[in-house]
Amino acid sequence: MKKYLSMLLLGVTALVAANAAQAGAIDDAVKRGTLKVGMDPTYMPFEMTDKRGEIIGFEVDILKAMAKSMGVKLELVSTGYDGIIPAFLTGKFDMIGSGMTLTQERNLRLNFSEPFIVVGQTLLIRKELEGTIKSYKDLNDEKYRLTSKLGTTGEMVAKKLISKAKYHGYDNEQEGVLDVVNGKADAFVYDAPYNVVAEKKVGNGKLVFLEEPFTFEPLAFGLKKGDYDSINFINNFLHQIKNDGTYDRIHDKWFKSSEWLKDME
Repeated sequence: MKKYLSMLLLGVTALVAANAAQAGAIDDAVKRGTLKVGMDPTYMPFEMTDKRGEIIGFEVDILKAMAKSMGVKLELVSTGYDGIIPAFLTGKFDMIGSGMTLTQERNLRLNFSEPFIVVGQTLLIRKELEGTIKSYKDLNDEKYRLTSKLGTTGEMVAKKLISKAKYHGYDNEQEGVLDVVNGKADAFVYDAPYNVVAEKKVGNGKLVFLEEPFTFEPLAFGLKKGDYDSINFINNFLHQIKNDGTYDRIHDKWFKSSEWLKDME
């Protein structure tokens, strides 16, 4: 009898632990009344800081809609990109929403929602190299110097696919772009949506945008391993907004209009 009761108690304990594990980030946010999202607000037009000091962008608007659907407030926790995963894993915020590419390497440490957009790496090159550099393969030579942002897939791709070129990474995107504008580097490797804006905003006529993406990069929200309830909620939220017009409205605001650039000057 004692053995039976002991086994029964262990079963109840395991069930309670399983139910506790299922609580997850979304449930915690609802109970708290605030959804905390970690992001590095330097990635135009996904998340960036405007001239009033407010964080705005495509991904920010999606997160605002998500928080509204949960009936909670959205709190954006500004965090350097190269340290965003460690900060998340130590509980600084509920999820990562920072233009993060769903890579297999990251997927070993995090769970991801379904992608909310797919992008690819492209190049901003020095004007003088127009015609000479037609693709990333032409840059794979030790005489060229590349830049990107530390900890991003731009850096990973530069080191993997253009490994013969010299590389120097920066803490933010604009420093890397300005290196090319000022002739200190030959090319900036980064996501297409950022590069198309950067060419107009800081290019000063000294950059050429090679717009054909040469990688496949789904961007998604990062969550803790095992948090399947939160993934289920976010995926269903994404399905809803992609079919009720909300996603298209937000997308067009940031990708088919340049009005928001006035807030960045």
